Amino acid sequence: MEIKKRAEVAKSDQWDLSSLFASTQDWEKALERLGDYIKEAPSYKGKLTAGKQDFLDTFAWYEKVSILAEALANWAMLNYSADASDSENVRRYSLISQAYSQLGASLSFFDPELLSIDDATFDSYLKDNDFKPYWVYLAKERRFKAHVLSEKEERILALQSESAQTSSLTFQDLTNVDFDFGRIGDKPLTQSTLASFLINEDRNIRKEAYDQFYHVFESHQHTLARLYEGSVKQDIFSCTVRGFSSCRAKALYPDNVEEQVYDNLVETVHSGFDSLHRFYGLKRRLLHVDKLGHWDVYMPLVRGVTYKTNYEDAVDTVCKALTPLGDDYVRTIKQGLTNEHWVDRYENKGKRSGAFSSGCFTGKPYIMLNFTGETLGDLFTMIHEGGHSMHSFYSKKSNPYFQYDYTIFEAEVASTFNEQLLSHYLFNTAQDKQMRAYILGKQLDDIVATLFRQTMFAEYEDQVHKAAETGNPLTVDFLREMYRKLLDSYFGPDVQFESFSDLEGLRIPHFYNAYYVYKYATGISAAIALSQRVLNGGEKEKQEYLSFLHSGGSHFPMDSLRLAGVDMSKGEAVKSAIQQFTNLLNKFEALVL
Repeated sequence: MEIKKRAEVAKSDQWDLSSLFASTQDWEKALERLGDYIKEAPSYKGKLTAGKQDFLDTFAWYEKVSILAEALANWAMLNYSADASDSENVRRYSLISQAYSQLGASLSFFDPELLSIDDATFDSYLKDNDFKPYWVYLAKERRFKAHVLSEKEERILALQSESAQTSSLTFQDLTNVDFDFGRIGDKPLTQSTLASFLINEDRNIRKEAYDQFYHVFESHQHTLARLYEGSVKQDIFSCTVRGFSSCRAKALYPDNVEEQVYDNLVETVHSGFDSLHRFYGLKRRLLHVDKLGHWDVYMPLVRGVTYKTNYEDAVDTVCKALTPLGDDYVRTIKQGLTNEHWVDRYENKGKRSGAFSSGCFTGKPYIMLNFTGETLGDLFTMIHEGGHSMHSFYSKKSNPYFQYDYTIFEAEVASTFNEQLLSHYLFNTAQDKQMRAYILGKQLDDIVATLFRQTMFAEYEDQVHKAAETGNPLTVDFLREMYRKLLDSYFGPDVQFESFSDLEGLRIPHFYNAYYVYKYATGISAAIALSQRVLNGGEKEKQEYLSFLHSGGSHFPMDSLRLAGVDMSKGEAVKSAIQQFTNLLNKFEALVL
């Protein structure tokens, strides 16, 4: 449990970023090349409207520059995420952020000029085979015509983009680098190890870890509230200057998702509160306590079952669970998780908490883990992020640059779909009744975490943004009171909170990417439907799902999911997910009570 410095981590346990740049020197040279492109950009002004060939030449140049900038940013972000305490990583991350801002400023003419092309010419381009690598991008960009400003205004916004990240970056550095949570016994308490403490059999240890962790947040609550307020104000600024009616409308617009989908999600999840509260009541009885503490809610429903594994065995289990997707899928992900070094495996000092997948058009689809092997959650995290990376792998393989990048809305389906296959595999291979009950309990916990909990987060940030949009100051007391009400309504009468429990609303990093978390909830709903379709179907259902992974960004997300076999616009998938939760709860109770 001792946390190593980055330099002490074996190379075999780190990702290999050479598929992006072979060395730091190569990255620095590529950054210089990007600087040359930035200087060159104004020379393309006027060419988008000068005729077909000039348009195509400009887009070929724009593609080359975009691919380079994306690779530079990904490399810098991955190194910064691996060790934010390394000043060189911070410096290079800052340099590419500056370069992106300068690139955006130098290309401030691009979108206004593109959207000034008359409709007849634009339509002819969309039908022309020479424009095939660009037609999806062009069709999607055309939707933004009403929200693109003048060249001068676009330049100002581009120059402001770097400073717009200040709240988010400060929050990350404060919570991942500067905060010292101390130790519990002989083990360090960190954002990554907290999860293992909260499933400790000793309730006193759970409470001690919880109290100690949140007291650190409490001592910085005013700073954290101010950082979040700054992020929300940035959202409001962006939506106002772009001419959107609200922050939510702006956030959902790129995916072509109607706002009613968001409201339907919250409303439908509220209709499942009876089952959710029943779940917490069951957990309270199984833990033999009068009231659940907030530190108790992550305990598995079945006690006395431990799941420990090493990294290599975890990879083997993941591959077996994914066999319904075919040999090519399994072979590719196994190589990525092992020999091809997509993964940065273990925690080190200065490393970002949690996990993510980050792929770009060049290079491997990298995965950051903080693998401990001490909980079943590590296995699910691996297969979850592996789902993202395989989505990136197939998307890049099957599409040109301008249509390979799928949306987060689609991404969360690919990851949670894999979790559904893992649950199915573990339940069917369980050796005894207790393990089967444990897996059912894990499925219930996961639906709570991904559907109910993420919807609670989504409801919170929607309430916060609406309050700020109507001029309500986001004081720390206001934020905490709002979050406390949601805690009470979602967790119900069997959970008792501490005075500082509502500080959880100030520690969620995804809130700095507004209106992101609802996609987890819609994602698990679609994933449950699609996984059942594949598991209960045949070759046709499997191929339709794989075609969805290959499709990348070639459709709007709602359309790509329809092709895979689920329609998210009607809300039926969310209702089915809640029904699945109720069914699992019934099945669990029949097994253990």
